[in-house]
Amino acid sequence: MKSIKDHENLDQKRVLLRLDLNVPLKNGTINDQTRIDKILPIINFLLSKNSRIIIISHVGRPKGKKNNDLSMRPVCENLEKKVNKRIKLISNDIFELKKDELFKDKDDEIIFLENIRFYNEEEKNDSSFARQLASLADLFVNDAFSCSHRAHASVCKITKFIPSFAGLQLEAELSALKKVTSEIKKPVTCIVGGSKISTKIGIIKNLIPKFNNIIVVGGMANNILNHKGNQIGKSVKEENCEKIIEEIFKTSKKHSCSITYPIDVLVGKNLNSISKVKELNEIDEDDLILDIGPKTIKKIQKVIENSKTVLWNGPAGYFENPNFANGSYEIAKAIVKKNKNKSIYSVVGGGDTIALINKINVIKDFNFVSTAGGAFLEYLEGRDLPGIKALS
Repeated sequence: MKSIKDHENLDQKRVLLRLDLNVPLKNGTINDQTRIDKILPIINFLLSKNSRIIIISHVGRPKGKKNNDLSMRPVCENLEKKVNKRIKLISNDIFELKKDELFKDKDDEIIFLENIRFYNEEEKNDSSFARQLASLADLFVNDAFSCSHRAHASVCKITKFIPSFAGLQLEAELSALKKVTSEIKKPVTCIVGGSKISTKIGIIKNLIPKFNNIIVVGGMANNILNHKGNQIGKSVKEENCEKIIEEIFKTSKKHSCSITYPIDVLVGKNLNSISKVKELNEIDEDDLILDIGPKTIKKIQKVIENSKTVLWNGPAGYFENPNFANGSYEIAKAIVKKNKNKSIYSVVGGGDTIALINKINVIKDFNFVSTAGGAFLEYLEGRDLPGIKALS
């Protein structure tokens, strides 16, 4: 990959900058700003070189349709304050934009295009859409490692039409994950949680040969509990996973990798409920499993205590409701405790996990914080990431 740091002359060059600014939004308010803070180095670097910056990013999953609740405007306004520059948000149809019309005002240094996922063509990796995006700039920079496992037009196909470079954050993330995979100290524990089940459950099987312990919490754990014959009530679960779960346990025996999953849980009747501790044989048909229970926490703490390396991706429960945040907080505290006496190397990844550790103000107590979720796991799994391959 060519690095943007090595470009000889960026003066007045129009740089199409792909970022991941998919921040958690509620009623137009940003609940966690980590992803914005992480991209400040590339913005400041390009400004220092007198570049003209065109930012492309997305928020949420609008599925190819315009959705005002998922506008980039709050992100744009937040970044304006952070860099102390006026930033223009362009809502015009991307197919109608022309390069010469973008920086008519000489004071414009940064412009935002509206949510790139308002266009069906983005997720289809459409060539004509990628070509149109490329026509707006002189060069392209991918500084969105967390989107680089997606074969999308603004991550992948665009590199066919314009000189393309790796950004500063993308290089930092790759460097940290390479260190983890090449200089890893055993025993190694991987904690996988969160609600995005379908993108992760197959990955677990492929991670087993690389790790000594895999801890499964969050939505994915419900599949395992159900597979083991437990009632899970109305809890979130992925359909047609029986075969892959069987393979997970078969592969774990073959490679002597221990799989840890909940032995007790916290339930509620809805997302706003108070929590109630239940054994697995006590779960009712109208219960929602929303966190791990105290016995499970102790079991996980013991695994972390005996680990030299921990990789964590995805919360243990529905931490947005404080009644179901304890499992995630206790996992974080167990890692931080070992980190402080330098007896563990810790990497945490994924937007929700970052939001969680920010809530208890321990983000600085991990060795590396990756903004990536799915890309983080797929890289560890050894897969070629489309966005990285495209830059190469």
